[in-house]
Amino acid sequence: MPEVIKPAVRSNYRWVVAALIFLIYTIAAADRANLGVALPFIRKEFDMSNTEAGGLMSLFLLAYALIQIPCGFAFGRFGVSRILPGAMLLTSLLTGLVGTAGSLLALKLYRLGLGVAEGPLPISMTTTINNWFPPREKGTASGIFLSAVKFGPVIVPPLCAVIISVWGWREIFYFFAVPGIVLAVVWYFVVTDHPSRSRFVNEAELNYITEATGSTQTVQQTRPQKPPAWLGKLDRVIRARHEAPLETNKQVFTSWNIWGCATSYCFQLGVSSVLLAWIPTYLMTVKQFSIMNMGLVSAAPWVGAVLGNLIGGLCSDRLLGGRRKPGMLLSALGTSLMMYLLINSPAEPLPYGLLLMLTGVVLSLGFSSYMVYPMGLASKKTFPISNAIVNMIGQLGAAATPFITGMLLDNYGWNYVFAWLAIGSFLSFILLLTISEPRPRSATPAP
Repeated sequence: MPEVIKPAVRSNYRWVVAALIFLIYTIAAADRANLGVALPFIRKEFDMSNTEAGGLMSLFLLAYALIQIPCGFAFGRFGVSRILPGAMLLTSLLTGLVGTAGSLLALKLYRLGLGVAEGPLPISMTTTINNWFPPREKGTASGIFLSAVKFGPVIVPPLCAVIISVWGWREIFYFFAVPGIVLAVVWYFVVTDHPSRSRFVNEAELNYITEATGSTQTVQQTRPQKPPAWLGKLDRVIRARHEAPLETNKQVFTSWNIWGCATSYCFQLGVSSVLLAWIPTYLMTVKQFSIMNMGLVSAAPWVGAVLGNLIGGLCSDRLLGGRRKPGMLLSALGTSLMMYLLINSPAEPLPYGLLLMLTGVVLSLGFSSYMVYPMGLASKKTFPISNAIVNMIGQLGAAATPFITGMLLDNYGWNYVFAWLAIGSFLSFILLLTISEPRPRSATPAP
């Protein structure tokens, strides 16, 4: 009897890569979030107005935003493996230096440097996802990545509250400087720019990632299927259409779909930035919470955000067949409503924490889609620069809002802050209505 050759069992090393992405960006997100928790205590040592405090928070994000497009060009030329480990090491070094600052000027310079150092990390993550995951899993992988952005702020407030109670605000930055060094070394040795170069990926997994097999079964699986009737109606609402791939940087820079997505992201990331930078101060000065209650309630929106990112990514991939705009639209409109509800919010820690957690869920339902959306428009070559544009404009919004919040607080009050954020989220919703939902590109059967 002839021997039956069993097909090779597919490795799943891409999910190890996804786990490492989650860990690295959790630490990176913690490095940017810890200043918000330390800020009330830093202001006791360095006298500053609300506007000056907001400006301090904005410095990191301004540098982080402006470095995005140069990073996009650099990644297109050198790849992730040559840039990410060094960027992570520099991020850890500058995080530690923040704790040594003896003046407000030194504090500003270290935060500015931290923004430059951390700037390459998000493009590293999204480029790795684009190379390591098939189209049907990119939304889920991006949801994991963006959950890390929100999981960092989950662990930061309660941990920082303990560190401040036992030691002081400076020790926060020493503590968070260590893990990034370890993870930079791990990435250097176990993750390659493309799965085809990894010794941990077998041929079956590589074919699955690249959809490169020539079998009839694979072609049938990747051939576009007629969507259910309700998805067909949804496609008309979200303006689903076939878009020519953006093959050159010039096409990327002149694409309204890219710029519309980026501008919408600007408003949404601005809301996230205010929650990250100012909520600990708000809880201690307006709600009069204790240090420990502040630490626990400050984590609530980010617990919700982790759930929102994962739910949004899974729904986008599996329920909506890779459609990105529905989650983005729902998130923008829902966030506008949540900002209005925060104007007259409860004063007790438990109900206020639950309201913030729901805010985090709603805000983050569409976040993973902002990172995945350019993947449906750009080629592999132009994706880093298209992603850099979306992230740069988004981070400029994140940089502006803490500073604007400080000015509003010095002249008006918190009700004006939440009303302004509600208007920004609604404008984000309007912008999303103007861009297309790119239909998946048809697979080309192998000869």
